[in-house]
Amino acid sequence: MKSGLSLMEMATVLETQAKAKKDYVADTRRLKVEETSAGALVLQGINGGDLPIRSTAHAQFASSLGIPKVYYDRMLKDAPDLLARNVNTWLERQPSKKLVRTLSGEVRAVLSDSYRPLDNLDLAEAVMPQLIGLEAKVMSSEVTESRFYLKAVTERVSGDVRLGDTLQAGLVVSNSEIGQGSLRLEALDYRLVCLNGMIREASVRQAHLGRGSRADAIEDAREFFKSETRLADDRAFFLKVRDAVGSMFDAQRFQARLEEYRKADEKEVTGEPEAVVELVSRRFGFNDGERSSVLKHFIKSDMPSAWGLANAITRAAQDVESYDRSYELEKLGGDVIELPASAWREIATAK
Repeated sequence: MKSGLSLMEMATVLETQAKAKKDYVADTRRLKVEETSAGALVLQGINGGDLPIRSTAHAQFASSLGIPKVYYDRMLKDAPDLLARNVNTWLERQPSKKLVRTLSGEVRAVLSDSYRPLDNLDLAEAVMPQLIGLEAKVMSSEVTESRFYLKAVTERVSGDVRLGDTLQAGLVVSNSEIGQGSLRLEALDYRLVCLNGMIREASVRQAHLGRGSRADAIEDAREFFKSETRLADDRAFFLKVRDAVGSMFDAQRFQARLEEYRKADEKEVTGEPEAVVELVSRRFGFNDGERSSVLKHFIKSDMPSAWGLANAITRAAQDVESYDRSYELEKLGGDVIELPASAWREIATAK
């Protein structure tokens, strides 16, 4: 798996971001997008400033205002003044309340006011003491533009798929503060032969759903602070997250997955490797580089089976530049194990 940040680097990033974040609830009629002299777009109506708009916030404007993303991006690149007029028109004509999340004076997200912020630092503080108590080792962590990730494994729970092919039980903790997916705790099986991680079932999956703002009228953007009720709800939720960490290292659940891998090792691939990987690539949406990487690792592994193919995908996860995409490939490796029999037969016999 990709190494990402060290624990110290992760802690520094999360603490720095926590200090630099501010949230506001605003009536869209009070917001306005303007073009700068440099041709960039900024958001006005938040704390009296001109706030640069990040890519995710642009995508959320396009979605919430009903502007086709391809057209939005074209205007952003070639006609920012036209885009500003489009956005401002629909902000006025489709009034609603938005939670505007900022970081270091930039707009990172524009979300429904019912969005429930579950922040990365709170998640890390809930999880890390449990991992230490379980003697689990953090193998990888990262904070990308869209998500936070932490991956840990333990030597206490392990087993072999075949002689010398040892796995250790682990977990992946991930979260998005900007509306790019739910908070998740998922099982991670760590293969020592090639240091791959395969992501399987989730123990916790919490969408960021909460109560909307109660304010009927908003004269200006108001800084968002959690009420006592929301703070209490969050404390209760993170206690559940803390308790769920231990279940991710459950020996019985790990042994059940291990048995699935042994069965997958017996599912033979009889087709041509190139044709097999081509079918898998179309099914899971691999680009040309990913397809080439999976094929290389599948042939090199000399394991013509579902187990070998799944591990070729998780090994290819180390080759991609994006940590977000690496995580997705580790999940797709697990999806190969769970393919329906009919789908697997088609792939396994491809010529």
